[in-house]
Order: sequence, then C-alpha cells, then structure tokens
Amino acid sequence: MTKAMKIAIVDDEQDMRQSINQWLALSGYDTETFASAEDALKVLGPEYPGIVISDIKMPGMDGMQFLKKLMGNDSALPVIMITGHGDVPMAVEAMRVGAFDFLEKPFNPDRMSELAKKATGARRLVMDNRLLRKELSDGGQLMKKLIGQSPVMERLREDILDLGQADGHVLIEGETGTGKTLVAHALHAVGSRAGKKFVLVSCSALEEEALGKRLFGPMLPEDAQLPAIEEARGGTLILEDIEAISEGLQARLLSVINEQGTPAETRIVGICNMQEAGRTCEDALRPDLLYRLAALRITVPPLRQRGEDILTLFTRLGDQFSDEYGCDAPKVSAQEAAQLLQAPWPGNVRQLINVAERAVLQARRGSGTIASLLMSDHEEMQPVMTTEGKPLKEYVEAFERMLIDNTMRRHKGSIASVMEELCLPRRKKKKKMAKYGLQRSDYL
Repeated sequence: MTKAMKIAIVDDEQDMRQSINQWLALSGYDTETFASAEDALKVLGPEYPGIVISDIKMPGMDGMQFLKKLMGNDSALPVIMITGHGDVPMAVEAMRVGAFDFLEKPFNPDRMSELAKKATGARRLVMDNRLLRKELSDGGQLMKKLIGQSPVMERLREDILDLGQADGHVLIEGETGTGKTLVAHALHAVGSRAGKKFVLVSCSALEEEALGKRLFGPMLPEDAQLPAIEEARGGTLILEDIEAISEGLQARLLSVINEQGTPAETRIVGICNMQEAGRTCEDALRPDLLYRLAALRITVPPLRQRGEDILTLFTRLGDQFSDEYGCDAPKVSAQEAAQLLQAPWPGNVRQLINVAERAVLQARRGSGTIASLLMSDHEEMQPVMTTEGKPLKEYVEAFERMLIDNTMRRHKGSIASVMEELCLPRRKKKKKMAKYGLQRSDYL
C-alpha cells in the first residue's frame, strides 16, 4: 500500500489550523500543523514528502516571504496558499512566484480536498522521479542488483567497474532477458560521467525516419527534446537494440563518432540483442562501426551459466512477490531446485521473474508445481527427475545454500531459530555460511 503523503498546515490562527487539520486527517492524509512560517521552515526541507497549505497573512514572516523561502529550497514543492477576500492580486503574485494554487476564504472543504489530492499526486510523481534518478546514478545500488556469486557474475561486475573508469565507447551483448540495460545503467553510474546526462533510445521501437530524427535531428520547433546526440552531450547515450539500425543510419552514427575524436564528448554504449540462432553482432553491424564500438566489450552471461545464482534469484523474487500478494513464499523441494538449475532458461532472468511470480500465485491457491510452470514455458521440455549433466555435489550444495538462505531470511537472522529448524550445531552452521558467502548482517 502506498504511504500517505504528508500535508504541512501553516496558519497563525489556531481555529483555522485545527479545522483544516481535522478535515484532511479524516480524508486519510498524514498532517502536521505549525503556528508560524519560522517553525515550519525548521521541518520543511528540500525532500519533504508532501505538500504545504499556508495562509498568506501571518505575523512575522508572512505567506509570500514563506513561499519564496520554500521555492528557494525546493521549487517542485506544491504550496497551496490561503487568501482573504479581496487578496486576488496577492494570489496572482503567489502563483507567479511558484504557488501550486490558492484558496479564497471562506473556502469549500471539498475544494481544499480536491486541490490537496492534485498537489499530493504531483508531489508523489516528483519524489518517485527523484528516487529513480538517484537509484540510476548510484553505482553501488545498481551493482547490488547484479545478484550472484557465480564466477561469470563476479567477472561481469569486475568488467563493469573496469570499463566504467575508461572513457571509450562500449558494446554490450547477450541474450534477451539477461539484464543488458541494467548493465548499461551501472556502467554509466560507476564511471566518471556519473551524474551527467544519461539518454536511452530504443532503436527497434522506431521506424527508420523517426529514429534518424530522434538520433540526429533536425527536430521540429514544437518538439520538446533535442536530438539524442545533442541531449546526451557530455554524458552517455545508450542505444538499445543497436542491431536494428539501418545501414544508412549506421553510417551517420559512425560519422558522429569519428567527428568527436578522443576522448569522446558523448560516450556511446550500444546494446546488441541477437536472438536469432547463429547470428552475432558482427553480422548486424558494419565492420567500421563495430570496430569503433567494440574496442570495449561486455558480454552478459545467460542465466543457465550462472549455477546456484538461479536459486538465489528465485528465492529473492519469491520473497518480493509474496510480500506484494500478501502470502507465504513457495517452499522449494530438492527435486524442484534441481529442475530450476537444469532448465534451459531461453528467456533468462526475465523468464525467471515470470516463473517466480506464477509460483507465488500457485502457492497462494495451494496448487501447481514449479515443474508444471517450467514445462508450460517449454512444451518440449521433459520433467527433470535426475541430476544428469552436473556433478551431484553441485546440486546438493546449491540446494543447501538456498535452504540456509531461506531459513535465515524467514527468521530475520536469528541464529538460534535457524540452528533449531535445520538441526545444525553452531560451529557447523558458521562453517556452512562462510562456505556459501552468507553473512548474518544481510538478514537483520
């Protein structure tokens, strides 16, 4: 459930404060009141998770001065001003300074609720966008999303950190659903261009003429954005599905790259998503463009190569979806763990997300198996009943790690509870956790 936005009510008249407070609290808002602008400013910082309703005429700092202070701290903070009869010119001036809207006394409470709903909706959108931008600029948070202890994932994280510090163009390749766009975000966030422009264009989503205009211009006067090459100047331009670019546009892109020189003014990261069997990025891109882009290259591993990471991801996803749907996460048996590990996963992580969500929904209904979900995705797939194809030891260790991880999560890191449920002596449990890279602090 979305947390209610706050509403700060600022008015020197106690009766008015209490009246507004009571009405909005009954409407489900989290309210707080202040008798003066000076008191309110001690609380209302740039990231205030809500809106402000303030009287204009107050002793000391009046509403206009207060509004200017708030706009100086955070110009996107919605402020609804309350004006007396005949103060329309002042209200107009407040709107010019940056007020969201105004109410004229005496006002209809329903009108106030309507404005509060619009203002909190606008504020929530601003806060969500800020959080997203912060997340996409936080290299540490992005790297945490690249979950897994398998050698191929360790190598991927190392490649991102290394190439993030370089300044050349990059080609990211891999199968569909492996997380190539997440890798591109991380590459930008851990490098010297973090905090600068990050522009993403999906090349397969536009026809050739529209794509050419989006990348290179010219843009029409009514167009709100610059051509992507200009928009990303100084930062990073991500070209998703770069293999979809026509020969003609590839030539124009190569020309832009050659004109930039070294170091590149705009770093270009191409994401190549070759889904057809036997085809590579070399088949799709002209050699001279490939040469310029692929000097730095990252290959995102398919899920089937990530070993026990599959069980770790499935567990995390199961926890997330069970929280979302308000039910217990499905318990995975040893046989089901083997089935997850041996599945071909042509849709990679994207497919695993889908299977995990459906497994939670099945568990909520009390029916269905993980095997049935895997077979519904791949009709040709036979039920996995053995550990053929990998040493038995690998399956046993993967299941053991998943079991300890699940139990630690369920008991929120309580050592005594985990030892009791799994019948593990303290020393043995400590040894197992060290072996599988599990730390109690991650579960607290």
